[in-house]
Amino acid sequence: MVNTKDPVLYPDAATGLSDASLWVKRIGRGKTPAEQESLQKACQFAAEVHRDETRVSGEPYLVHVITVADILSDLGLDTEVLIAAVLHDALGHPKITVECIREQFGQTVADLVEGVSQMKVLEELNAVIQQSAEAPEEAMARLEQWRKMLVDIAKDVRVVLIKLANRLDNMRALRFHPREQQIRIARETLDLFAPLANRLGIWQIKWELEDLSLRYLEPDVYQYMKRLLDEKRIDREIYIKNVIHDLDQELKRAGIQAELTGRPKHIYSIWLKMKRKGLNFDQIFDIRAVRVLVKTVDECYRVLGIVHNKWQPIPEELDDYIANPKNNNYQSLHTAVTGAEQKIFEVQIRTFDMHHHAELGIASHWRYKEGTRYDSYFEQKIAWWRQMVQQFREASSPDNFLTLFKAEMIEEETIYVLSPKGKIIELPQGSTPLDFAYAIHTSLGHRCRGAKVNGRIVPLTYVLKNTERVDILAGKEEKPNRDWLNSRVQYFKTNRVRDRIKAWLRKQEAPQHIEDGKQELHRELQRLNLPHLNLEEVAPKLRVQTVNELYAALGRGDITINRVINVVNELVFPQEPEPPPTIIPRDPARVGVEQGFHIQGVGGLLTHAAGCCHPVPYDEIIGYITVGDGVVVHRMDCHHVLRWKEQANERLIQVSWGSSQEQRLYTASINVEAFDRTALLGDICMVAANEKVNILSANTATNKADNTVKMLLTVEVKNLEQLGDVLRKIHALRNVTNVYRKDN
Repeated sequence: MVNTKDPVLYPDAATGLSDASLWVKRIGRGKTPAEQESLQKACQFAAEVHRDETRVSGEPYLVHVITVADILSDLGLDTEVLIAAVLHDALGHPKITVECIREQFGQTVADLVEGVSQMKVLEELNAVIQQSAEAPEEAMARLEQWRKMLVDIAKDVRVVLIKLANRLDNMRALRFHPREQQIRIARETLDLFAPLANRLGIWQIKWELEDLSLRYLEPDVYQYMKRLLDEKRIDREIYIKNVIHDLDQELKRAGIQAELTGRPKHIYSIWLKMKRKGLNFDQIFDIRAVRVLVKTVDECYRVLGIVHNKWQPIPEELDDYIANPKNNNYQSLHTAVTGAEQKIFEVQIRTFDMHHHAELGIASHWRYKEGTRYDSYFEQKIAWWRQMVQQFREASSPDNFLTLFKAEMIEEETIYVLSPKGKIIELPQGSTPLDFAYAIHTSLGHRCRGAKVNGRIVPLTYVLKNTERVDILAGKEEKPNRDWLNSRVQYFKTNRVRDRIKAWLRKQEAPQHIEDGKQELHRELQRLNLPHLNLEEVAPKLRVQTVNELYAALGRGDITINRVINVVNELVFPQEPEPPPTIIPRDPARVGVEQGFHIQGVGGLLTHAAGCCHPVPYDEIIGYITVGDGVVVHRMDCHHVLRWKEQANERLIQVSWGSSQEQRLYTASINVEAFDRTALLGDICMVAANEKVNILSANTATNKADNTVKMLLTVEVKNLEQLGDVLRKIHALRNVTNVYRKDN
């Protein structure tokens, strides 16, 4: 829940010096006399700068700057950061300059204060983007400020820590602001600052920022969740107390010294889980949670075994973040078990060091003593900042830039891979060599022709893993392959790869679009053994008038090859004739399903396909309620539907494809040509299994003289789209030289 910690001091309205001195004395324990003197000097300096300033709440502004420093003191940060926090708003005063701060407090403090001042652009950016009247030149100027700020962040992450603490204290005082401002600041906090705290592993700040944001964005939800937690608090505390007692006895018998506590409950995380999984409050098991802290990793796993022996575990709820840490270096064992009264509760198990890192994140790793090197975790975070800056340099507008920034912050699972020269590249989990190539440089992505991972050639669909070394095999000409845009083959993970490929395609001249689209379509039809298909019948179904317009749309990327194949499917695999309309009563459980349609929001209606437009699987469709003839399903582009939409006809109803079409299978034969290797047939079978395609038979013939192999596979597919996906994925396998559909 939201932290309700009282303010750190209530300074005198005139100077605030006495209470500030008490704060310095409290947090200065363990610091040298020189450090204490510098902190006191900074408080006096801030008291003078903010002498006549108050917050919206009416309290002296000095309370805010010292509270920010106090938050960072709780994180264990060094004296220079605390001084910079006390001075973080000093540059807003007309008489205070960076040189003034440098002279009195040193270069490091001056750099930190200047960096925090530059980060104020972050709060302004959302408003700037939404001001459509702003000139493009002004927007780009703002973008340049933002980029400069990120470069400064990459130099010293402590700037970000100060900014997060500043935002946290501002969120605690948000109740004094107008409602409109509360919503804007809370949304900005949830979109940018909370994910940033999560990315740096500072969970103390992350959870409170999220709960505070929810309080103002969804006040009714927040109060409802808070009330539910309060209503069951006593029963929950008694239950957890009994669990802790029983587990403590078991651990003592095993000779394990542990610290057991109930885990704090965070409203936002519980609400998010309820929303994401469609669960009721009573179905959320981790509202009852126990945290176990031990000394060693070995004891973590021993405790896990004891917990699972004591209570019935839920296998799918076991997460080992010790063996597989999260991207912010979070480590812990999470499990859920069924305890007394059949109540499920969560147990988190970690070492004291892991707990320290989980609560403080990157702050716990900062090394500020002269001559001390950063540890590896901190080095990773610095590498991430620098990589983020590099990726965002090519953003074309503030809007795109902010979208990319949010996407990078929210990414929950990442991997670190290496370039041939040892450069660390951070990518979302599930990324491929294409993602890596475009992350290095757009030109390298466009020129990518293949890839090696750890010295071994892999297909471009290969999913990269942590610490792998990636080497892109690049051609001289920038010419991305249109097949990469086929989402079902998953050549890439990140949206920016798709955007850059499409941008390159649109730059080509119109004749080139026609030629490229023609080659792509004919190559696909050749692969499907449909070289003589009448494209004049296909074009109108895709809302283009001529075959050349079809080629051009394909070449520009406006129409995907899968969309074309969906239409071709109607010509190759004719649908079974529909039964004549009937009004005989039917079983409501089967109505609408036998014809392959689902009716949204209503059941018990007879459905059949329209004879005027003949909808086939995966066409966009809509229903029309007739008098005495049930629901007739039309294609969305049917001329009748277009006329009814213009008339705002109330008989139109939403429908979707049902399960019967998915169960209709067609037999196809596939020829595969390849250089022979171990496990080739196994890899082909794996592709078929992943695509849910059944292999009826497989015949192979190997030529030992040239080490080649030819295979003839007989498969069952639902439609041409599925067949095309299988062909493309088999062709992407290592050593495969050709694959195409054979006449049955």
